[in-house]
Amino acid sequence: MAKLLARVAPWLPLARPQADPEGPWSFRVLGEADTRDLWAIVNEDPVANVFVASHLETAGSAAPSFAGGEIVGMFRHNELRAACWAGVNLVPVGVTDETGAIFGDHLGRSGRTFSSIFGLSEGVMDLWSTLEDYSGEPFDVRPSQPLMTIDRDPLIAPADDLRFTRPDELERLLPACASMFEEEVGYSPFIGGSDHYRRRVASLINRKHSLAAFDHDGSVVFKAELGTVSSQAVQVQGVWMNPDRRGEGRSAAYMAAVVVAARSVAPTVSLYVNSYNSRAIAAYKRVGFDQVDTFATILF
Repeated sequence: MAKLLARVAPWLPLARPQADPEGPWSFRVLGEADTRDLWAIVNEDPVANVFVASHLETAGSAAPSFAGGEIVGMFRHNELRAACWAGVNLVPVGVTDETGAIFGDHLGRSGRTFSSIFGLSEGVMDLWSTLEDYSGEPFDVRPSQPLMTIDRDPLIAPADDLRFTRPDELERLLPACASMFEEEVGYSPFIGGSDHYRRRVASLINRKHSLAAFDHDGSVVFKAELGTVSSQAVQVQGVWMNPDRRGEGRSAAYMAAVVVAARSVAPTVSLYVNSYNSRAIAAYKRVGFDQVDTFATILF
């Protein structure tokens, strides 16, 4: 009898699914009328959410962009609770352990395709916990990437030979950018042709978001980009030191110079780094970066 009672009969009240007391979730692509509500979520962490903040400042609206990206909102009782940029990449905003798995299932059912997912680790990994059922096998999953920031002058003297690159230096800079990409991602950005990546690097140069130091022979010693920029924060990306010059103890001074340049654009400078890259993390700490959170990246 004890074994029979341990299994609840389907007609008993305890066996019935319990309705969510807050009601069901709903989803839709955000429009211009949702801009203020999206800003409220973004401003809860303007450094971590710099990607979407940059889009909102540039476009002035939460509506879909001309380039094809759109922002999916997650609502309860018509209140925006979380969002996710959905374009070539997925970038969750305000996604937590409460919403991540449900949001991931919705995105999976929508049949979207993407090349990466990145953002705060909690949101990315909870999203991925259900989205993975609809997705192909990722190339790499990086669940723990320290998000580091600095909002003051660097602690060490900046290198004096780092500067913004010029359009006529594209051909010299491009191999260094491609080398960094291949080291970081594992394959060449030129697969399928070089035009798209070339335009990307040229755009960074033209917007004065590309920084480099050159050797006397014209080769790149160090380079970095102000990859994502808002009025509140700059996210540094593409940090690379020429392999022939590594081990000379110069990377921290170059990063200090990056901080000075970036803080002329926005007050807070951030970056995220692979947790196993202890040498880079040590250099960033020397400059004055502190870890404030953790990012995650999933690559396809």
